[in-house]
Amino acid sequence: MAEYNQYLFIDFEFSMPENKMTPQGFFPEIIEVGLVSVSNKSIKQTYSSYVKPSHFPVLTSRCKSFLGISQAQVDQGISFADLVKLLDEADTNKDSTIVTWGNMDMKVLRANCAKHNIPFPFKGKKVDLSMEYKRFFGDQNQTGLWKAVQEYGKEGTGKHHCALDDALTTYNIFKLVENDKRYLAKPEPTTIGDRIDLSKVLNKFAL
Repeated sequence: MAEYNQYLFIDFEFSMPENKMTPQGFFPEIIEVGLVSVSNKSIKQTYSSYVKPSHFPVLTSRCKSFLGISQAQVDQGISFADLVKLLDEADTNKDSTIVTWGNMDMKVLRANCAKHNIPFPFKGKKVDLSMEYKRFFGDQNQTGLWKAVQEYGKEGTGKHHCALDDALTTYNIFKLVENDKRYLAKPEPTTIGDRIDLSKVLNKFAL
């Protein structure tokens, strides 16, 4: 992790239709945000809030059940405009690395910005950590966030599908992957002297 850069670990939860028969014009709206701001390898800020949907304000039973969220919670949330303002202010460098697990968070944020005619808040690099994890470990399928952390022998932070807890879990996996990358980095080639010394040791203990 670069010392001078800012990393923003972000997770959103979205509204969802009641079933596969999506209502005409329906699109997922951000209804919860979790954000972890990291600089110089330490957490500088965490933020969590519900976000009030404007186009389809009434949550479906499926959405409430799946996310463990209530209508009253989102009704008291911040507006989408306030969410974008918050994200813009959190990106203090304006070239931060934005890290999410999967590509849906940034896709839905872009789509929501377009629907509200609000500029997309991020200009920096976007990292889909799930794809980096997949490439790094050679997994055939894209791994879920909490399955990935359990594969490390760890537990997720807090509750799954709570935006801030998922953002913190994403940060924890990021640190684990970065450590593994350093551990598995190609070592410096040995010198001729190193190879001679090694052969002497092997010969000494050879049967």
